[in-house]
Amino acid sequence: MQATRILQGDVFSVDRVEWTDPSGIVMCRNIVRHPGAVTVVPELADGRLVMIRNWRVSVQRWLVEFCAGKLEPGEAPLAAAARELEEETGFCAGHLAEIGQYLTSPGFADECMHAFVARDLKAVPRNLQPGERIEVETHAPDAIARMIADGTIEDGKSIAAFALWQAVRA
Repeated sequence: MQATRILQGDVFSVDRVEWTDPSGIVMCRNIVRHPGAVTVVPELADGRLVMIRNWRVSVQRWLVEFCAGKLEPGEAPLAAAARELEEETGFCAGHLAEIGQYLTSPGFADECMHAFVARDLKAVPRNLQPGERIEVETHAPDAIARMIADGTIEDGKSIAAFALWQAVRA
């Protein structure tokens, strides 16, 4: 397999990959190379979950999501989860544990998302990055399940993280 970098961006890169399949046909794909990311399901003491409304430029609308972000060079997923939780929601966790990981879009990208649950939350100052438009909100788990079912929550990483969170609670 031969790879050629065709784009180097701030968040990800794109490689053009060529290989010969078993029947002898030369194949070519563009693959998004991503450093990996985290998403956090924060639990309040009363059982509600902390979510954010995030203005997403790519789709030009607000999305309801769990807080998330990419791994910085050399950063461990646990450290990234703690950082993103504080930056985007204004909470730090007394307990933060990985509940699973998944590939976000393996048909064209290698991004691996690490999902965490955060408990024993304490309020701290938020530290939004330039350009971020984020509002914090809370929802009961059954309300989140309804919001997923009715299409209010359409962010794939949040749907997957919620499913993992439900699975580890069972």
